[in-house]
Amino acid sequence: MAAVPEQANSWPLSTPRETRLGRGRHTRGRLGFVLLSSEETADDDIRTIVPDDVGVFYTRVPLADPVTIETLAAVGSDLTRAASILPPEMDAIAYVCTSGSVVVGENEVARALAEGQPGAKTTSLVTCAVEAMHALGMQKIVLGTPYLDEVNHFEADFLVDRGFDVLDVQGLCLETGQMMCMVEPEDIVKLALEIDRPDADGIFISCSALRTVEVVEEIEQKTGKPCVGSNHSLIWRMMRLAGIDDHIEGLGRLYREH
Repeated sequence: MAAVPEQANSWPLSTPRETRLGRGRHTRGRLGFVLLSSEETADDDIRTIVPDDVGVFYTRVPLADPVTIETLAAVGSDLTRAASILPPEMDAIAYVCTSGSVVVGENEVARALAEGQPGAKTTSLVTCAVEAMHALGMQKIVLGTPYLDEVNHFEADFLVDRGFDVLDVQGLCLETGQMMCMVEPEDIVKLALEIDRPDADGIFISCSALRTVEVVEEIEQKTGKPCVGSNHSLIWRMMRLAGIDDHIEGLGRLYREH
């Protein structure tokens, strides 16, 4: 235990006062997000989209490079600790990593977050994406990612197990989280258009590091199909879990219609 410094002078005691405690500035809800150490995109996306009167709180977990099944799995043991250092009384809390949610497992993520933040509704990013695709009626999907193929194929298998027909999966084969954050939005549009096919009824662009929220509307306009991005679905679902039903223009069908 650290040594306690001694008081240098003698001071009067505070006069007793009645103090009224209000609700704080976050009157509509409190949302907690467990980010990866390399994340540079999701925190900006969240604060930009979530209304000002909704509290947004972040904590982080370490992720080693390169981003592989092994390094993603290792994050699972840090989730409870990370959740526990968020402020209390969160309305909802999420683990913000799509592929990491798949590798650790939705149920294990929920258990770990609930242990660290009892009373909060818990979710994972891939759970949010699945729920968004269901809301939009997406069944036959194409999947675009920045990941290495070992991660791509693991995530595609997960989506098949969750009942989707995955018609194609293509990745940018980037090795590090920071590289994924540096992908330009126009290259996300290019990827979406390249993987689209006539028999697909929706496009899923996976990864919280990608700036997909900036181009969801453009992708939908160019393809005529719904598009779901990781942060795009995360923020939508977290607001709904907290009872915030705002509809927002410029973020595609998900925010306009659901």
